[in-house]
Amino acid sequence: MNSLFTVTGTVLCVHLPEEIDHHTANSLCAETDCLIQKKHIRSVLFDFSETTFMDSSGIGMLIGRYKLMRFMGGVVMAVNVGPRMKRILVMAGINKIMDIFEEMPILG
Repeated sequence: MNSLFTVTGTVLCVHLPEEIDHHTANSLCAETDCLIQKKHIRSVLFDFSETTFMDSSGIGMLIGRYKLMRFMGGVVMAVNVGPRMKRILVMAGINKIMDIFEEMPILG
């Protein structure tokens, strides 16, 4: 597990890179799915604090993880979302399937 991922109990936090494009989205999908299965994850937090660019591959990556977690009875959230990334997420309709927070919410 590299520094992009932290697991606390059944919560996986994915610290997204500065840019999410086709190449980074594919590896994020694979590694996130692997951790969800291995660690019995119930909540996935996508941390956007460092992210300044995301294309449709990133949107697809988020939707895919949402579908997986919904199937497994879990939840997905976007956290530390700045104004620019929030605009992209809202335009893509991500706000309709997952909660978007400007800061890290207090969990539990």
